[in-house]
Amino acid sequence: MNRWLIQFAAVLALVGSAAFPAAAGCGDTPGPGVDWAGCDKTKLNLSGDDLHGANLQQTDLSRSDFAGADLSGANLTEATLVRARLAEATLKGADLTKAMFIRANLQAADFTGAVLVKTEMHRADLSNALLIDSNLDKAEFGRAVLTGADLSGANLHRAYLARADLRGANLTGANLTEAELYKVDLGGADLSQAGGLVQEQLESTCGDATTKLPPGLSPPPTWPCVSAEDED
Repeated sequence: MNRWLIQFAAVLALVGSAAFPAAAGCGDTPGPGVDWAGCDKTKLNLSGDDLHGANLQQTDLSRSDFAGADLSGANLTEATLVRARLAEATLKGADLTKAMFIRANLQAADFTGAVLVKTEMHRADLSNALLIDSNLDKAEFGRAVLTGADLSGANLHRAYLARADLRGANLTGANLTEAELYKVDLGGADLSQAGGLVQEQLESTCGDATTKLPPGLSPPPTWPCVSAEDED
């Protein structure tokens, strides 16, 4: 009987472990490759920390400070970083698919080669950020600040950039096919070698004499116009 009870208990343990898999190491110390998937990590100070290769999938990191941190190659898919601070952080090659960076501070952050498909960055500050060769397919940048950002080679296919500030941005070789550019400010932006851009997209934008356009496209008669910021 005792042996039967032991075997029965073992079966229950196996069933329980299958039904409730081991949780991520939410209490683990921050470091390279840390697994905080699905954890609540709001309002942390992680500035300057090395978190490269970390698993932060579906992690709530809202209002946390990652200024200058290394998040290269990290998995941030569906992570929440509302009002988080990532100024000058490194996110090279990171996967940020469907992550939420609403009103986040991303000034001068390095997203080179990162995946930001369907990422939400409404009203985020990406001034002087590096988004070179990044995949921004269907990403949302409504009213985001991208002044001086380097978007060369970026894929902005069907990206939502309504009322975003792209003054002085570099879009050399960027793919703007079907991108939503309503009221986007292109003053001083370089689109001379951008692909997928058509005249119709430009008609609702704001630009000026310093905006560089691809051959065959011309400034709309409404340029220069009142920026969305001045309108508000």
